Amino acid sequence: MPTSTKGVVLEQGAEPMPPALVSQWEAFRYWLKLGFVSFGGPAGQISMMHTELVERRRWISEHRFLHALNYTMVLPGPEAQQLATYIGWLMHGTLGGIMAGVLFVLPSLFILIALTWIYLAYGDVPLVAGVLYGIKPAVTAIVVFAAYRIGSRALRNGVLWAMAATAFLAIFALHVPFPYIVLAAGVIGYLGGRIAPHKFKAGGGHDAAGKSFGPALIDDDTPAPIWTRFSKRSTIIHVAAGLVIWILLEGFLYLTYGWQGPLTQMGWFFTKAALVTFGGAYAVLPYVYQGGVEHYGWLSGTQMIDGLALGETTPGPLIMVVAFVGFVGGWTKEIFGPDSLVLAGVAGATVATIFTFLPSFIFILVGGPAVEATRHDIKFTAPLTGITAAVVGVVINLAVFFAWHVLWPDATDAAPFAGHFEWFSLLITVAAFMALWRYKVGIISVIGTCAVAGLAYSLLVSN
Repeated sequence: MPTSTKGVVLEQGAEPMPPALVSQWEAFRYWLKLGFVSFGGPAGQISMMHTELVERRRWISEHRFLHALNYTMVLPGPEAQQLATYIGWLMHGTLGGIMAGVLFVLPSLFILIALTWIYLAYGDVPLVAGVLYGIKPAVTAIVVFAAYRIGSRALRNGVLWAMAATAFLAIFALHVPFPYIVLAAGVIGYLGGRIAPHKFKAGGGHDAAGKSFGPALIDDDTPAPIWTRFSKRSTIIHVAAGLVIWILLEGFLYLTYGWQGPLTQMGWFFTKAALVTFGGAYAVLPYVYQGGVEHYGWLSGTQMIDGLALGETTPGPLIMVVAFVGFVGGWTKEIFGPDSLVLAGVAGATVATIFTFLPSFIFILVGGPAVEATRHDIKFTAPLTGITAAVVGVVINLAVFFAWHVLWPDATDAAPFAGHFEWFSLLITVAAFMALWRYKVGIISVIGTCAVAGLAYSLLVSN
């Protein structure tokens, strides 16, 4: 009896065929959809892209996906958005990469602008608090599940498991900064690739990928498209275009508002944040907190925490909390006068977003050809494999951090288990994880159900 694989009809026992070529319009629709449904922070978003692009649609093979992921993990900035940009570039060149990266961010920007306006204009609303009460444990479960999914693929032997465990202990118990963990893991991977290369081989190999998901459109041995090959001309054009865009935007802000103008300072600050914060969105948050709250006074510490909660519960990369910071900063500083607070907020959010993500496009479009050229070179892939193993441990630490704050909301570093224990949050977390792991429920359905449960429980308790 014939069977079907994503629209391809096969005879019984026949080998599955690669999917048909993907048009830019079909890719556009997918990246736009992803921008609206990519909940769960970077770990959840990477897991979501893997499920859709590697397992279901088979646009890219497991090995190629993990190789791209390894590269984005070592870059400063948001790794999930960079991974989307990389895959879009791999499929459709520069335009495809820009399209994927922009659509990954754009819906989140609009949603956060609307939510931040409501937050500032109307203050605390019990209805919103109840919804957030249910969503926070759901986000915790999503991060735990994502760590499980990535770890089950990346940690293929005892050495990589040991590296993940060491990274977890280093950041959890010793508070080692993430950049040092990445550097150490890269060095260990490089040395390990020379001493025991079989322990640091990237990806699962073509056979493993084929057995799991079938042949992919961009498979392990698919010839590299012409735009993925390194050329000095392409490198110079991409670097020059990025620099010109940055100079024109920052120069316009400087000429219009002066160097000390809030928008000019936002452009400069978020550029630095994009360049110096390795480790993705979670690594950039302390830097943004220090600058936005303590140095520039764009917002208060409490507002920053509320912004993080909004960032956790809206689609798009968690680093989009910079849009919240920019909006509140523009509103607070009244950069267009007291009668144009909303316009000031929109301007601040837009500036923060553009300057945060612009370097990411340059990193991918300039570095992508070099990364593709080194896919089968153990000297280059071994350090990235080691870094991926370490990142698994860091993601587990993040899950522990989320769970701690969700289950003991009144706890502090001095009294880690102070206050009441949120038993209902624990129930939501366990139920959400089981739904994701055991029953393969979609992330959006899990978040929606948990939001309803949290709201119902909050209303019940308040009455």
